[in-house]
Amino acid sequence: MSAEQTKDPVAEQIRSVLDGRWEAIRQQLRADPRFPVAEPDLRLDLEAHRARTLELVTALTDSELVRATLPVDLGGTGDVGASVTGLEMIGHGDLSVFVKAGVQFGLFGGAIANLGTERHHREYLPGMADLSLPGCFAMTETGHGSDVQSILTTATYDPATDELVVHSPSPAARKDYIGGAARDARLAAVFAQLVVGEEQHGVHCVLVPLRDEAGQPMPGVTIGDCGAKLGLKGVDNGRLMFDQVRVPRANLLNKYGDIDDQGRYSSPIESVNRRFFTMLGTLVRGRVTVAAGAGAATRSALTLAVRYGLQRTQFTYPDGEHEVVVMDYRAHQRKLLPRLAKSYALAFAQNALTGKLADINTGEITDESSQRELEARAAGLKAITTEHANDTIQACREACGGAGYMALNRFADLKADTDVFATFEGDNTVLLQLLAKGMLTDYKSDFQELDTRGAILFGARQVTTSVIEHTIGGSIIQRLISGAPGKDGDNALEDRGGQLAFFEDRESHLTETLAMRLRRAGEEGADSFRVFNEAQDHLLESARAHIDRIALEAFVTAIEEAPDGPGRDLLNLVCDLFVFSTVEANRAWFIEHGRLSASQSKAVVARVNELCGQLRPHAGTLISGFGIPDSWLTTEMMSDLASF
Repeated sequence: MSAEQTKDPVAEQIRSVLDGRWEAIRQQLRADPRFPVAEPDLRLDLEAHRARTLELVTALTDSELVRATLPVDLGGTGDVGASVTGLEMIGHGDLSVFVKAGVQFGLFGGAIANLGTERHHREYLPGMADLSLPGCFAMTETGHGSDVQSILTTATYDPATDELVVHSPSPAARKDYIGGAARDARLAAVFAQLVVGEEQHGVHCVLVPLRDEAGQPMPGVTIGDCGAKLGLKGVDNGRLMFDQVRVPRANLLNKYGDIDDQGRYSSPIESVNRRFFTMLGTLVRGRVTVAAGAGAATRSALTLAVRYGLQRTQFTYPDGEHEVVVMDYRAHQRKLLPRLAKSYALAFAQNALTGKLADINTGEITDESSQRELEARAAGLKAITTEHANDTIQACREACGGAGYMALNRFADLKADTDVFATFEGDNTVLLQLLAKGMLTDYKSDFQELDTRGAILFGARQVTTSVIEHTIGGSIIQRLISGAPGKDGDNALEDRGGQLAFFEDRESHLTETLAMRLRRAGEEGADSFRVFNEAQDHLLESARAHIDRIALEAFVTAIEEAPDGPGRDLLNLVCDLFVFSTVEANRAWFIEHGRLSASQSKAVVARVNELCGQLRPHAGTLISGFGIPDSWLTTEMMSDLASF
């Protein structure tokens, strides 16, 4: 039964905590009849599906989530957090709409808002918001995906005509998989190497018209259609090639690099590399939004699977008279409940990330280190949340047996539509490496001061001294850690502070020893690529440990700030399950590094079982706490169960 049907007060307490800072926009969308509900029985061809998706995105143009993309002086609220949260809610519904809206309002609109200046805002943002100007975000190339800095498309300034000439010099420079390009987009935010007076100034963004008013390609623009994909059938992904396409100089989004009336280039950031990463950093909300949508889709899958498990019966009890509800089987609980606990943890981490993005966008946070920390955390959280989505949706499909395999019950679409989340807006493996590199910056000065003996001792410590900054719930987390009874295996998992210290210790050790390995890359004669390549597994493990730690900190902070009551008590149990199931999944590392003995490791497994049993009676409350309206979860499976 859902929270709508039962009016479960405990579920409502949990929902309010999980909704967080932007609870109001979540509640608005729950009540909005225009919400793009997924239609699992949809039988449309590709063109009809794309047309329907455009229609549903257009219906959102006067909603609060779109107003939030506009600055105040253009009639909006400028609330990036509300915009990301609104898109996250659409992740519970039609994921084609989620992606197409994300491209239009997040990527295309975000490029103009964050890389352009006032003249671009006035000219383009109103049309972006009301969809009279459909756009796309043309960054990825056939030959260069994650390595954006090496893209081949050029934008060369021609002083004779005061224009930029956008050109694709080879097939590898083709813009590929571009959402919106195949059917609807009229204007593209094109990322290209800017060349002024024979000098290359690195990647910049230029607005390039794709189609005329009749919908025909502009001169020099070749548009291709990527066609049918594994999922996201309503998103018109396309390919773009440019043959000496001329646009006015004013089409350069010039916040970080401009060309004056005399044809001279200037930038407030002198370093090409720093300028590049600053430009990409302003667009970090794309990764934040993808993680948000993946988390929403995962919670939808869990809601369907847990409800099914609470009503579907299989075999009988020893009395021979009563059938067993499948959720009563420990194996079934283990399949779903630890993943549900991790979904809660990642949702709280997502809330904290969205909050930091909003505070940086409004200028409440201004220091460069916070911006870098946001970029790194967004990369890591996007990677782990989308990975968790693919794993959990598959587990939920299996937990529903044959019913889960039927297209009418949504798992086919959820699996297909979220699969690409692991590789778009940054390949997950690359993003985890990006996070780990960011984690290493704190150690740079330390290594400069160490001689060989000191370096060996530094890397050989088994119990490390934490250098971790608690960026989520700082004072709360520090207080709990300071009050922990100890950090050894016997005591570390007995209370919340000990759990936090346990996770922090793993991250610290992995990061310090990784830094020691990579230090060799700077030695004379060293093959730096080989040193880095051989440490990639270590790099990825360090990043995963970091996300585990910040997810726990976000979960704990949300609980500590929640009002007393049964909702908070239940969240405490869910948090314990997240902790023990995470330790269980990594117990080989904890044993190898002396953090757990064999007997303690067995006790962790037993504790996961115990927590699954304790949470079993509350499984319905916990999925109701996600706050997903019944009307968004219409499936044949749910209708069948209602008649049992």
